[in-house]
Amino acid sequence: MRGGAAAAVVLVFAVAGCKAETTTGSGGPEETGGSGAALTAAESLTVKGRAPKTGYDRDRFGTAWADTDSNDCDTRDDILKRDLEDVKFTGGDCKVSYGVLESDPYSGKEVTYRRGRSQVDIDHVVALSDAWQKGAKYWDAGKRIALANDPLNLLAVDASTNRSKGDGDTATWLPPNKGYRCTYVAAQVAVKKKYQLWVTAAEKSAMEKVLSGCPGQKLPTGGNPTEAPPRFHAD
Repeated sequence: MRGGAAAAVVLVFAVAGCKAETTTGSGGPEETGGSGAALTAAESLTVKGRAPKTGYDRDRFGTAWADTDSNDCDTRDDILKRDLEDVKFTGGDCKVSYGVLESDPYSGKEVTYRRGRSQVDIDHVVALSDAWQKGAKYWDAGKRIALANDPLNLLAVDASTNRSKGDGDTATWLPPNKGYRCTYVAAQVAVKKKYQLWVTAAEKSAMEKVLSGCPGQKLPTGGNPTEAPPRFHAD
C-alpha cells in the first residue's frame, strides 16, 4: 500500500509483447475504456502541423504544483504519495520526505526518493511545451493550469531517464522500458483526447504503430476537471 494514499489496484496483463497497466488510486486514473479503446482514440485525434513555440513559458501554465484539487497538499506531493512505496512524511501527511519507486515505468529500475536530493521527477506525460504547440497556446489560463496539475498527465519517474525525453512526443521519444510503451502511449492519447490537443501526422502514425502491437490496450480516464478553480492564475 502506498503511504498516505488509498490502496491502489493494479491490473497488469501482457498483450502482443506489451505490458498494459491501469492504476486506480488517489488522484490517478479512475476507470478505463473497453478493450482496444486506446487505438480507437488515437485514430480519432485531430492532425495538424506543430505550431511555433513562440510565447511558451512554464508560467503560462500557472505556479508549479498548484493545489487545484483543494486537498491542502501540492500536486507534486500528491503524485509522490500515489506512485511511491514505503512513503515517509515531514510535518504531517502531505510533504513526502522519502519513498521508493519500486519499478520506474520509464527504465524498469528501482529508484529511491529523498526530498532535497531526489532522483525522482514528476513527468508531464504530455509535455507542457508540446501541448503549447498543439493547441494550449490558445486556451484560457484555467485550462492550462488544469493540464499542468492533472494526475492523468503526471507520473513519478526516474529523473535521469526523464531528462532524455525533453518535450518529445511519441514520434520522437518512447520509454527505454519497452514493456511500458503501450501504457505510456495510451496515457498520451488519453490526455490529448481529454484536452482536445491535436497531434502531428508523424506523432499519430507513431501512436498507431505502438498501439497496433497491443490492440487490446485500454484508455485511462479520470483525473481532474479540465478547468482549474478561478482562484488560480497564470502569467
